[in-house]
Amino acid sequence: MPKVDQEHLDARRQQIVDAARNRFATHGFAHTSMADIVTESGLSTGAIYRYFGSKEEIIIAVCEQASDAFPAALTIESIGGFLEHVRVLARDRGHAKLIAQIYAEAAVSPALAEIVERQLATMRARVAELIPDALSGEAESIAEAFVAIGSGYNQQLAVRGDLDPAPFTKALMGVLQGQAIEK
Repeated sequence: MPKVDQEHLDARRQQIVDAARNRFATHGFAHTSMADIVTESGLSTGAIYRYFGSKEEIIIAVCEQASDAFPAALTIESIGGFLEHVRVLARDRGHAKLIAQIYAEAAVSPALAEIVERQLATMRARVAELIPDALSGEAESIAEAFVAIGSGYNQQLAVRGDLDPAPFTKALMGVLQGQAIEK
């Protein structure tokens, strides 16, 4: 029997994760079965189970692959660009609906909650690192508010559909400029 290289194994695993992500975004976790993932992926049931023992393992794998599109600076242009990227993902790939489902599932799944909390902590840390020195004493509070508003925008996209990111960009800039912080 020919040996399958790691690149092929990784590609098949990613094919399953991508198929599951697409299905979860359009049908939700509860309305997606392993058979649905098999159909969406085009692979056999055995191939799916070679990589994942359960749907929960696939959900966790989907969640572990967070987007790394976070802005490198906290300017109105970079924040607006980041929120526009989130908007495009929501519109074109159902990403906001997927994130909404992940958060809901994390409320009842300790394994998923751990992943989500780690991702949120990473985002807060990245924001805090970019806070100007003049506000460094408030970096944690600003980062907390920044991530909450960003998450709120994503939730609004999931429920309301395509939304202009401009008001959210403005709110985030207000938080960054210290206008939303009580002194």
